Amino acid sequence: MPLNVQDKKAIVADVRAQLAGAQTVVLAEYRGISVAQLTKLRASARDQGVYLRVLKNTLARRAAQGTRFEPLADSMVGPLIYGISADPIASAKVLQACAKTQDQLVIKAGLYNGKLLDVAGVKALATIPSREELLSQLLGVMLAPVSAMARVLGAVAAQKAAGAPAPLAAPVEAAATAAVVAEAVPEAAAESAAVAPEAGTEANETPAAE
Repeated sequence: MPLNVQDKKAIVADVRAQLAGAQTVVLAEYRGISVAQLTKLRASARDQGVYLRVLKNTLARRAAQGTRFEPLADSMVGPLIYGISADPIASAKVLQACAKTQDQLVIKAGLYNGKLLDVAGVKALATIPSREELLSQLLGVMLAPVSAMARVLGAVAAQKAAGAPAPLAAPVEAAATAAVVAEAVPEAAAESAAVAPEAGTEANETPAAE
């Protein structure tokens, strides 16, 4: 059913509100994608805090007008689905992951940090580790010296029980390693927590080419 004027205004206002808090927008052509595939894609986007919506390009251009995402207007051609995220890489990751398994979904363009991205640029953005992946890596770095210290202390206790001299160099080296890691952790943690994903919304409309 055709949209009336009030419906169009509501869509434009909704998309503009999403763009106001977004860092990245990714455009993908969805020609031929099934309803089941689109439903799965929307669920993945929702889990990652990505606002994913099939939009008429005229409405998308109107919503982007006057925002930092206005340069994408020239790429808004064809049946497009829009991924908008406050997290700088979430929308790229969600759409690129789907494009890898669904030939019907084709990445067209994107914009991050005021810079237009071509297909290669969107794919490169999608390869950057997520916040959760960075935190997991940081945790591994933090726990490594603790595990090493535990092994050293266990060896010391065993040697003492056997009456052998306790090795001093290994504990000192492990403690020094722990101190270096502890000094580096605050800065790495600050960088990893700099961006927190914002919850997105899901559209219920049936995909339709403009």
